[in-house]
Amino acid sequence: MTRITLERRQVWVYMGCIVTGLALGSWLPSLASVFELLIWPALLALLYATFVQVPLLHLEQAFADRRFISAVLVGNFMLMPLAVWALVQGLPDNPALRLGVLLVLLVPCTDWFITFTQLGGGDVPRAAAVTPVNLLVQLLLLPFYLWLMVDTQLPDTLGARNVLPALLVVLLPLVAALITERWMCRRPERNKLRERLAWWPVPLLGLVVLLIAGAQVSAVLDALDLLPRVVPVFIAYLIIAAGIAKLTAKAFHLPAAQSRTLAFSLGTRNSFLVLPFALALPQGWEVVAMVIVIQSLVELFGMLAYLRWVPGKLFR
Repeated sequence: MTRITLERRQVWVYMGCIVTGLALGSWLPSLASVFELLIWPALLALLYATFVQVPLLHLEQAFADRRFISAVLVGNFMLMPLAVWALVQGLPDNPALRLGVLLVLLVPCTDWFITFTQLGGGDVPRAAAVTPVNLLVQLLLLPFYLWLMVDTQLPDTLGARNVLPALLVVLLPLVAALITERWMCRRPERNKLRERLAWWPVPLLGLVVLLIAGAQVSAVLDALDLLPRVVPVFIAYLIIAAGIAKLTAKAFHLPAAQSRTLAFSLGTRNSFLVLPFALALPQGWEVVAMVIVIQSLVELFGMLAYLRWVPGKLFR
């Protein structure tokens, strides 16, 4: 099996891991506390393997094509947040539900976005070049977006006590990835490490969702009631993202390959990055993590549709 084949079929890996986690958590409830402890090292490993794929030390490459980077930044950080805010208005008045949707839809993807760009006939070098910019900008802007959009009751929930541990889980792998990239830059043969680590995000995310399902069986089962509420929102998001990509690509006069790259950038979201923040929330907010997992599954099915629609119809 090739890595591309694994990534194309990753949604089935995650669904199998969720079912396995639910089965283990139901049959052996004593495992829940063990699973809760294992989630954090698994997340650290997942984020490290993901960040190593991002060319963090080559930001200047993203700005070599100013028209393309401008289209990506305008789409991801101006137009899509407006669309997300509009979509959230139709949700029930449930702070945890709304927070989960906002967390996962406000941050553009930095990992499988490149894979789907490749599979969908996009411009892979530009996708790779723009990824570190997307990552850094979303880290800076996410607190601002949440301050604007979340319910007034949420500041206590999102206080330093809950946010700082999650922030460390994100920053430590980021710093480690920076050190690793600098180490690899000194000798070209060391890039083999990046190629090996590129296999790990899918199985590691599978492990993370298995641990979440096993540790929070009741929360996962309760989340089934959310499906009719959030799945239509996530499907609508994918449709709106494609429409905004079409209009933005036309406004910036992007060629077809770059336009497809833009569509995959706007359509994919960064569930890896926000999962630590969701899992760090206090008891009673488990729905936030469940919403993020649901969005990931909907997005992956949506990307299968994108692979046909984007190069076949949207940007021929």
